[in-house]
Amino acid sequence: MVHPPVPPDIPFSDADFRALASFAREHFGLSLSDSKKPLVHARIQKRLRARSAKDFSQYMRLVQDTEGGDERDALISALTTNVTNFFREAHHFDALRTELAPVLRQKAKRGERIRLWSAGCSTGQEPFSMAMALLEVLPETAARDIRILATDLDRAVVERGATGRFSAQDIAAIPESMRARWLRPVTDIANMSEIAEPIRRIVRFAVLNLVEDWPFEGPFDAIFCRNVAIYFDQHTQQTLWKRMADKLAPGGLLCIGHSERVTGPGLGQLTSVGVTTYRKDRGNRTEPTGRGET
Repeated sequence: MVHPPVPPDIPFSDADFRALASFAREHFGLSLSDSKKPLVHARIQKRLRARSAKDFSQYMRLVQDTEGGDERDALISALTTNVTNFFREAHHFDALRTELAPVLRQKAKRGERIRLWSAGCSTGQEPFSMAMALLEVLPETAARDIRILATDLDRAVVERGATGRFSAQDIAAIPESMRARWLRPVTDIANMSEIAEPIRRIVRFAVLNLVEDWPFEGPFDAIFCRNVAIYFDQHTQQTLWKRMADKLAPGGLLCIGHSERVTGPGLGQLTSVGVTTYRKDRGNRTEPTGRGET
């Protein structure tokens, strides 16, 4: 079999990389160091060819155009890595079950609202894992005012996660007892399962850029923001941690990625209570301006 020749790479100069890095920082908050140029070059070539761009300048005009929203979505997918699994970094879900569940159980009994946030939800495994962990210890969850907000900058992964459908390989990390309870086979697609309705009902997906305004007030009882801040520079990271600390309810948990650490002003409200797990101090609450909804 004769394969068609691979088209040559479209030139990607240092100036082109700096232009892209500047755009990514301004619009997405991403920090692209010079060392990432070879990786970005390899990934951006596919987008240049997909849009039949004759050079990088033409491509940049497209993504900067007011009508270039779809390509900006494709660009962010190319620049970030969506690696996720069910119950990844299991100690955070243990914290939900042991540290947070007793507090949430009392709030639910009093009829109070409970909100959790998966910030950087990718294809949905994280927020659905959060829901399963809660339902394991709070079986009345589905009947209470409990919601999990699942957001990501990448529209494509948000839309995929909202389907609630996963392959056999995807669900392998879910304990068998949970699989039997919370997953159903998709009848018309082999080796495909979907999340059961009681869990899907409490998880709501939305596209959100973390470096822009957040269209909700909180407070949240837990925020999972794991392996997201690694894409930001230190100043942006510290700003993010402070904003999230402000959105947490007193005693609420912030769970971050295994290679991330909270630094900066956010530490004035947060105390480390475990591996990459922080609790908001009860005496330092920043009051939200309203209840808001998620």
